[in-house]
Amino acid sequence: MAYVPQLALKDKTKMAKITVLSSDIATLKIQEEDYICITDIAKYKDDALANDIIKNWLRNRNTIEFLGIWEQLNNPDFKPVEFDGFRKDAGLNSFTMSPTKWIKSTNAIGLVAKSGRYGGTYAHKDIAFEFASWVSVEFKLYLIKEFQRLKEEELKQLGWDIRRNLTKLNYKIHTDAIKENLIPKELSPAQINFVYASEADILNVALFGMTAKEWRDKNSDKKGNIRDEADVNQLVCLANMESLNAHFINEGVSQKERLQKLNKIAIEQMKILSREDTKRLK
Repeated sequence: MAYVPQLALKDKTKMAKITVLSSDIATLKIQEEDYICITDIAKYKDDALANDIIKNWLRNRNTIEFLGIWEQLNNPDFKPVEFDGFRKDAGLNSFTMSPTKWIKSTNAIGLVAKSGRYGGTYAHKDIAFEFASWVSVEFKLYLIKEFQRLKEEELKQLGWDIRRNLTKLNYKIHTDAIKENLIPKELSPAQINFVYASEADILNVALFGMTAKEWRDKNSDKKGNIRDEADVNQLVCLANMESLNAHFINEGVSQKERLQKLNKIAIEQMKILSREDTKRLK
């Protein structure tokens, strides 16, 4: 993980929140690494003194050594000479340290100071868990549990996105087949668009029982379209149907016959997928 200048982080962050023991904790994904707001963690101990709690933690010799070793393992641009100076002075009554001072002096990446919306001190998850342990062992355990739950949800969303992208890819294959086999030459743009819409609605009717327009008329309060509202099983079925419809088109099967075939396929595949869901729940 290379050093990222603090000003360059703005456009490469993704924010999410988790709730730990009734406290909202912000998280950021920076350069594909997970960071947790330790200012929010400190507020669990004392809302009014969160910044002072972090500074007191940074004055600790064990903290400085932990941060320094973490940086040496993960940051090739870390400044070891400055770190050695801080390590020697850490623990003395006269020693003071702040997140900004640590970052600027050592070129550290394990801590990130952000201002404005979602501002505060963020720490790489390795460091944030260490800080949480210093604040409260109980809080740390609940923090790890909720953070893991967040990661599981992100993986589920990733799986949905992959299926959605698969559907879009198959749709391109599908429309290419229409262009090559159903569209006579020298058609007007309006006629071409009509054929595309008609083929898309064959799939919609076969799987959802209605056209895209009929769905919009019944769901005017929703922002997406009929396919955006589909569940995972429907998206998997739709991806298979688009590939099959492209094959039927290449074989010269009429639109009416394709609709009948696709409807039977949709019914059978949804039954199978539903049975698999039931098995997983048992």
